[in-house]
Amino acid sequence: MKTVSPALLVTTLPVSAPKTTWVALLTALTLAAGPAWSAEAGAAATPTKPATKATRPAAARAAVAPASGASQAARSSADIIATAPAAAWRDVDPDNLLIMTLPQGEALIELAPRFAPKHAQNIRALARGGYWDGLAILRVQDNYVTQWGDPDADDEDTGVKGKSKPFPAGAEAHLPAEFDVPLKGLPLTVLPDVDGWAPRAGHVDGFPVAANPATGRAWMAHCYATVGAGRGNDVDSSTGAELYVVIGHAPRGLDLNITVVGRVLKGMEALSALPRGTGRLGFYEKPEQRQPITRVVLASTLPPDQRPPLQVLRTDTPTWQALLEARRHRGGWFVHSPEHTEICTAAAPVRTRPTDVKLEKIVSPESKR
Repeated sequence: MKTVSPALLVTTLPVSAPKTTWVALLTALTLAAGPAWSAEAGAAATPTKPATKATRPAAARAAVAPASGASQAARSSADIIATAPAAAWRDVDPDNLLIMTLPQGEALIELAPRFAPKHAQNIRALARGGYWDGLAILRVQDNYVTQWGDPDADDEDTGVKGKSKPFPAGAEAHLPAEFDVPLKGLPLTVLPDVDGWAPRAGHVDGFPVAANPATGRAWMAHCYATVGAGRGNDVDSSTGAELYVVIGHAPRGLDLNITVVGRVLKGMEALSALPRGTGRLGFYEKPEQRQPITRVVLASTLPPDQRPPLQVLRTDTPTWQALLEARRHRGGWFVHSPEHTEICTAAAPVRTRPTDVKLEKIVSPESKR
């Protein structure tokens, strides 16, 4: 008879197994692995500090994860989000929040200066100067992107020179490419699940992030609602004046090829439900087909009572880990539990700040750049 180790059982035992079975198995694991594993399991059961570093052994992560999933099996994702404590949420810095007004509604975009500081600074300057007011959405390619900017800008493909709208004061006409940043020191909450596009993947401040420890670099991933800066053939040809948002299946092949500047927090329907362009790559062929932009403003330039009070669920807390486990180990209606999640399906939830909750505002140094 073959002897099956408790460590192997913990990765194969279904979440629906009786509680007594899980208790017996965890007891066996504790006795077999000794004090070190017992301390790790205890820390996972009553976390005092989120495990954000990727130095934790993979075997330990695999062993602890099902136990956490079992303890959370009765709680749905909706329940975890609804009961998340105030400290599990962070306020969105109004200096990083763009309000894009279209005839069909508003889209709220959070900038990510940690990953693209120069582009974020330029986008703020463009918004303060009213650059996008009266411009248009130029392209809507099904299952790919919606893109907006100046319809009269130069056309690199045809070589036709346009009559571009001048940049407002403070906006730069040339920026370096910001495809990635150093991994060292980045507060990346790593997912234990395998990512097919990068050796490591997780979240930073709610943004989906991939990384490669071998190169020591990290970058924001192209997931649904990710916003990037369109560029031409030259890698340093983006300024943030022409932006796009992913409206379809995550085009991760774009990662490390374009500067990613943020993500849409609210109002994706105003950008994803537009008529598709019939021209090449989804561009609108006629001026009358373009979708007008009423205005784009920076929330910090508005009176405080007019700023959208948005909050994003923090991705460095036990609440986030519980939410991931609920998404990873499905029950109830689900016949098959995926036992897996990934950065694009594990989007950080967004809510309007409750009127009876007041959190101390924490402004990162990057937001001031």
